[in-house]
Amino acid sequence: MKLADFAITLTDWSQIEPERHEGDEGFSLWRVQYFGEGENRIRVRLVEHSPGYVSDHWCTKGHVIFCIKGGMDTHLKDGRVLKVREGMSYQVADDAEPHSSRTETGATLFMVD
Repeated sequence: MKLADFAITLTDWSQIEPERHEGDEGFSLWRVQYFGEGENRIRVRLVEHSPGYVSDHWCTKGHVIFCIKGGMDTHLKDGRVLKVREGMSYQVADDAEPHSSRTETGATLFMVD
């Protein structure tokens, strides 16, 4: 990720309309902003997983994820499980390790990818 070609930007997340994304169970609400152009474009999101959320896919996109509230289990395709709790983060590269998330309690995440 290269942060290039955009000015400093203040984001009021409460003013961004959420997008609803259904999971295999539950749903996620994404508030999304894009910065930069072309290969340097990054996506910044505030994501809220509902209690009982189970992702509907294996993700291969790289992310930096910080858990603001709640917690989730990130399942890796090789069988490992990362228990991400409030105040924790994880970082994964593009195409490095397929992962899928679930939460019993719900989670609020700040994500950059």
